[in-house]
Amino acid sequence: MKKVVMRQSSEEFFPRTVQRPTSLIAFWDSTVGKKIVMAVTGAIGVGYLIGHVAGNLLVFRGPAKIDAYAAFLKSNPGLLWTARAILLLAVILHIIAAFQLARMSQKSRPVAYKRWRAVGSDFASRTMRWTGPIIGIFIVYHLLHFTTGTIHPDFREGQVYHNVITGFRVWYISAFYIVTMLALLAHLYHGAWSMFQSLGLNHPKYNRLVRALATIVTVVVVIGFISIPVAVLLGWIA
Repeated sequence: MKKVVMRQSSEEFFPRTVQRPTSLIAFWDSTVGKKIVMAVTGAIGVGYLIGHVAGNLLVFRGPAKIDAYAAFLKSNPGLLWTARAILLLAVILHIIAAFQLARMSQKSRPVAYKRWRAVGSDFASRTMRWTGPIIGIFIVYHLLHFTTGTIHPDFREGQVYHNVITGFRVWYISAFYIVTMLALLAHLYHGAWSMFQSLGLNHPKYNRLVRALATIVTVVVVIGFISIPVAVLLGWIA
């Protein structure tokens, strides 16, 4: 009679462990997670824009004020580079999340609509995929123009007032800034409003107030930015 030998595989002694995604990865991979990331990074961007336009408007108080403000920022390199690192990380995460959300949306509907009609959306929300890249291109141009001076016609280190005046005297550069700020108007308005929805802070009782605040913040920021090239072109500051 043959003796049957039962062989046990190594897996019975050492079972394979199923690699489960960590909570952070699962959060990032979800649609809700990406929307929350976009909301948080968008909030960082809104905060930066408010501070940035407030600093830029010092140009109306003359060269001494805005140049002193710029010198103060550069005198605190640790704080300045920390803020830049946070902002850069926020921008990168915002772009990646937006791109991946767009891809997920496309994959969820592989067959296009035969006849598409906008329902429950406004112009700002429908143009987010276009205004985003426009603003991205503008950021790169803006850094080369006023931060590094690489493409500025007469850049002088530390002389912010001079750089602003000479830069915006070129009409097509001012026109480019103004058009981009109009794109920012649509992007910022929808982003500021939808940010509360993504974070679960929307409520029928307060939605009108939130929309009003989003509108006020957007209009004030955009008018603030546009007022500078317009003032230079009209000779109000020189």
